[in-house]
Amino acid sequence: MTAEPTSPAETLATLQAHLGRAFVGQTELVAQTLVALAASGHVLIEGVPGLGKTLLVRALARTLQLAHARVQFTPDMMPSDITGHVVLAPGSDGGVGNLVVRQGPVFTQLLLADEINRAPAKTQSALLEVMQEQQVTLEGRTLALPRPFMVLATQNPLDTEGTYPLPEAQLDRFLFKLVIGYPSAADEVAVVARATLAQAGDRLPLDDLQALFDAPLLLALQAAVAQVRVDERVLDYAVRLARATRDWNGLAVGAGSRGAIALVRAARAAACFDGRDFATPDDVKRFVLPALRHRVMLSPDAQLDGRSIDALLGEVADSVEAPRL
Repeated sequence: MTAEPTSPAETLATLQAHLGRAFVGQTELVAQTLVALAASGHVLIEGVPGLGKTLLVRALARTLQLAHARVQFTPDMMPSDITGHVVLAPGSDGGVGNLVVRQGPVFTQLLLADEINRAPAKTQSALLEVMQEQQVTLEGRTLALPRPFMVLATQNPLDTEGTYPLPEAQLDRFLFKLVIGYPSAADEVAVVARATLAQAGDRLPLDDLQALFDAPLLLALQAAVAQVRVDERVLDYAVRLARATRDWNGLAVGAGSRGAIALVRAARAAACFDGRDFATPDDVKRFVLPALRHRVMLSPDAQLDGRSIDALLGEVADSVEAPRL
């Protein structure tokens, strides 16, 4: 049953608590996913198999009263398997018919792109227009997608057999790249207990989850986030953070303008969830890793030295002076 409209902060707390019924632990991962949802962004979740990446997306789809679809990416998948295609339907009198659009699974509101890096680049590129313009072009026809629209993609680490690196243009469309790690011992015990409690198989139960919020309420939430004030000094801080990655020792490729835009969008959503109508430099800094880690590349020397992107971005965040408001 759809809940009554609440403040953005109460909406976040309600969603996070409800998702916790099915997704044990990883509270920061859940919170960042909800921030991306409020900021009208897409999320890429990376982690080894069996850590709950798909479960989080399924739980979110069940909690939100939205149309949702799941696409399992495979090496033999074609772009039309995602976007759809145009076919010639026969006429009622047996003559030449009309062109009919067969919509693909992307025509939904919450799209789970499962193991997106198991498909080649030409198939992944089918999502470029979808994620940026929220539309699909088929045989010269432009078809708008329903709103709100969000892509939640999962991928295994790139050194796993049978995977393809995501193109840079594809990565840049994601607001966040979230990395899911192993749970704590206590959380893992809770996961195992839930998966083995009075049921066959190892599926985690989702029966306790209800649809709390519908599309109009989510659109209102996203509109409220868009109205959060961002001081010029905060904007400048986000730009300086992104620009610092371009000359940083250990990074071969730095973040482009979309990196700074992602920092600002995330900061607005975080401020809204905290009950504020203005963003602060701290709101920007807290999202440096999820907003920029997929927009930069390690240099060969840094790879040989065993340095990580997250560690280097942490150095960047600490080196760029934040403004005082």
